[in-house]
Amino acid sequence: MDHETLRHIADSWGLVFLLLVFLGAVGFAFRPGSRAQQEDARMIPLRDEDPQ
Repeated sequence: MDHETLRHIADSWGLVFLLLVFLGAVGFAFRPGSRAQQEDARMIPLRDEDPQ
């Protein structure tokens, strides 16, 4: 395999791989039942901390 062949494979299949990773992340974020976890994570900055 020469450089051009490897570059062509990386261009095409790399794009497909990254698209699948992106779609998986979006699907994970919007899956049913994740609302409670997202609500908990959203409120982290507003939680009261113990005074030192």
